[in-house]
Amino acid sequence: LGELTAGIAHEIQNPLNFVNNFSEVNAELLTEMKDEIEKGNMDEVKSIANDVIENEEKINHHGKRADAIVKGMLQHSRTSTGKKEPTNINALADEYLRLSYHGLRAKDKEFNATMDTDFDQSIGDIHIIQQDIGRVFLNLYNNAFYAVAEKKKRQSEGYDPTVSVSTKKINDKVEIRVKDNGNGIPQKVVDKIFQPFFTTKPTGVGTGLGLSLSYDIIKVHGGEIKVNTNEGEFTEFVIQLPVSV
Repeated sequence: LGELTAGIAHEIQNPLNFVNNFSEVNAELLTEMKDEIEKGNMDEVKSIANDVIENEEKINHHGKRADAIVKGMLQHSRTSTGKKEPTNINALADEYLRLSYHGLRAKDKEFNATMDTDFDQSIGDIHIIQQDIGRVFLNLYNNAFYAVAEKKKRQSEGYDPTVSVSTKKINDKVEIRVKDNGNGIPQKVVDKIFQPFFTTKPTGVGTGLGLSLSYDIIKVHGGEIKVNTNEGEFTEFVIQLPVSV
């Protein structure tokens, strides 16, 4: 919860910074405009007025962005109604990726990673339970960032921690891939990762419930979740969801 809250705070802070900055600039511009009115420089007054109008549009845009983030998070935090709604899967995947990243950054200032996204814009809305799929994304992202952070601690030279997310429409399904270039999963435990309470993380770091819950959520949606991994190189989770149910 702490990590998620930190991520949300960062996401809201960005548009608020724009709002505050443009508000300050407009205050200065309006003071300048008053001086130009007294001097009778009407061309200069009109030019300043245009600048103020442009800035007001930017304030409005970024204010609405902050509003959308808050509304989106409130929607995701509600207890799941179990009701499927038309959802932009690309926007959902992207939003949670940033929340996960900034949440972990807030906890560990040394942490850094490259985020690589490739979204298929032809997908459109698909019918899913937003809060539940959001939880799946958050779990997969947190695991991916954890994996690359651990590898970075052991191999700092020449290693670029990277988490890649892609979506693709394949016939009547949408495929979502979440890949990290961390240490991979040992082959002997691959078959156990979706079992409840199984975790490879140290005691107190992982509950072993994230992937089993994610597995159940995807199954309820009539989809599939699989893992590809190569020990020492990468882990990739592949989700397939039906476009409409």
